[in-house]
Amino acid sequence: MERYVKKQDDTVAPTMLMLNADDEIMKHWQHGTNALVIDRKEISSKIKDSPWPVHIPIAFRSMTKRKEIYKCWETGRPFYYIDNGYMGNLMKKKHFYRVVKNNIQHTQIKPNMPGDRFMDLCKFAPYMNYYGKKPKQNGPILLVTPSEKPCQFYNLNKDTWLNETIAELKKHTDRKIIVREKGLRPNRIKENSVAAQCARDQIYAVVTYQSMAALEALHYGIPAFTMAPSCVDSVVSKDLSTIENAQYPDEAQFKNLLHYLAYCQYSLDEINRGVALKMIEEIELYDK
Repeated sequence: MERYVKKQDDTVAPTMLMLNADDEIMKHWQHGTNALVIDRKEISSKIKDSPWPVHIPIAFRSMTKRKEIYKCWETGRPFYYIDNGYMGNLMKKKHFYRVVKNNIQHTQIKPNMPGDRFMDLCKFAPYMNYYGKKPKQNGPILLVTPSEKPCQFYNLNKDTWLNETIAELKKHTDRKIIVREKGLRPNRIKENSVAAQCARDQIYAVVTYQSMAALEALHYGIPAFTMAPSCVDSVVSKDLSTIENAQYPDEAQFKNLLHYLAYCQYSLDEINRGVALKMIEEIELYDK
C-alpha cells in the first residue's frame, strides 16, 4: 500500500502520523504504515491550528490520549486508536490488539460478516468457542467497575458511578449485587476471568460502564447491561429498570458481532505487515 504522496514543492509529505515512538506496539504500526512520528504537542487540544493538515490521519494508543482524541473529533481529523483486543487475550500473554478508526471501540456492526477469523481465533484459543445462551441463572448481579483510564476519559467519578448504579439497581431488583473491581491483569485472566466468576457464582447478569466484561458475559451466555458506548451496543440494554427481564441477544446477531470483532483486532504480525490498516480500509471496518 502506498503510504506517501508528493507535495507541490516536491518534498515528501506523510500520509500517516503517529505518537509514542517508544511504545512497542506503536513501533509495529509505524513499520506497517510508514507513519511519521510527531510530538503530541503538534496535535494537542492546546494548539488552535496544528501544523499538519487536518486530512492526514494520526495513530495513537491508550485512553490516556483523551485530549488528542477529542481534538480529532473536534477538527474532523481521522485517527486510528489502538488498544487491547476484544477477544482471545485471557491467557498470560496478550496476542491481539484492536485498531479503531475514529472511535475507541467499534459501535456500529456490519451485517453478514464471514466467520473465518473468529474460527481461526477459536483454534488458537479454544475457550473462545461459543456455545450459545445459558439456561437462566437465578444468582446475583455482577457489577464491574470501570478502571482509572475510562473514568478519566469520560470525566467519571468511579465511587459516584458505583453508588448511583447500585441505588438504581436496588429500585428494580432484590438480587444480591457483587462488585468486581477491574484489578491487575493476573486478576482478570484464566480462572479469574469474568466468565469464570459467572460460572462459579451463577451470575444472573453483568452490569458495567463500558468494560469488555460485558462481551465476556455475553460470550459465556448470560445477559449484560452497559452505560456508555461500547462494542456490544447492538446486543445489550442500557436500561437498568429492565434488569429483572434481562434479555439475551438473538444467537445469529451475537455470532455476527463475534465475527465482526474478530475482523477488528489483529496480531502484532498483522499490524507490522500493514495487514491491519489494509483490512480496515478495504472492508470499511469503522463507524460512519
